[in-house]
Amino acid sequence: MENNVVVPHTELKGLVRRKLEQVGVPEDHAEIVADVLVHADLRGVHSHGVLRTEHYVKRAKAGGLNLNPTISFRETGPVTGILDGDDGFGHVVAKEAMNKAISLASKNGIGVVGVVNSSHCGALSYFVYEAIQNQMIGMAMTHTDKSVVPTGGAQAFFGTNPLAFGFPTKDNPPIVLDMATSKVAFGKVLHARETGKSIPSDWAVDTKGNPTTDPFEAVALLPAGGAKGYGLALVVDVLSGILTGSAFGPHITAMYDDYQKMRKLGHFVCAINPKAFTNIDTFLASMDQMIDEIHEIPPAEGFNKVLVPGEPELLKEQHYLQNGVPIPESVHHYLVN
Repeated sequence: MENNVVVPHTELKGLVRRKLEQVGVPEDHAEIVADVLVHADLRGVHSHGVLRTEHYVKRAKAGGLNLNPTISFRETGPVTGILDGDDGFGHVVAKEAMNKAISLASKNGIGVVGVVNSSHCGALSYFVYEAIQNQMIGMAMTHTDKSVVPTGGAQAFFGTNPLAFGFPTKDNPPIVLDMATSKVAFGKVLHARETGKSIPSDWAVDTKGNPTTDPFEAVALLPAGGAKGYGLALVVDVLSGILTGSAFGPHITAMYDDYQKMRKLGHFVCAINPKAFTNIDTFLASMDQMIDEIHEIPPAEGFNKVLVPGEPELLKEQHYLQNGVPIPESVHHYLVN
């Protein structure tokens, strides 16, 4: 099994930024991409962390990313708009989309932005934090290329199609739910390959549709919670894909194929201003009360404490900020050379 190298988060961000700038990514865009990737690693979501850098560089070199996009935004109503990413880095595009949604929500209570002509945008938690920092509720989702079998099927149709929600608080850390609609993100299978580990039997299937523990045999993932995850994946694809006029399911350009082709991904982001619905101080206080009461629930056997969504990741972040971020040796070797 491959060993990890522990790197301070600031150094890690600099290494990613340098790699991106070497292939012509503008400094400000490289900064955002590096920030999103290190954010994922700090939260312990290594599948979406700096190990993705090599992939982005490969796609950039092949011409499957526009390194100098002209990102444009068109308001389509008081609370709606479409943002065209011009095939740039999804991290940059999704951040701009959420900022536009926040701007709309600050004026009219809610902001909903559909994104077209984007690419892989990384961990969605990053973008809902943008809303949280403005005392708003954030929502983000994106479709991805086919990698998950629908319930009852032996062939992939939808992608991992993740969605995230973020809720601001007053004194407690915010609540952040960031989840794939598959049992896991495919990046976790890639991480298992990278680190030489096997995978649980309920993560993925082989070419015949049978469950497998070998990450190298895994060709498609299983939906989270069976038919419920399958249903949510469909919802995400409608909102991110069909609603924005983008492709859906098996028609989406593959992430790990056709490196020279623009992926034309769609995202869907939303910011909700609690002030449009209730007193903001009451809302934040009630959020804190809910978290405190959840923490007071007696833990089941084998658990120390009942946590809220995002809390396990926050605990990891606190540890990694202080002690450095563990990354596989091969990833570290790539970044420093």
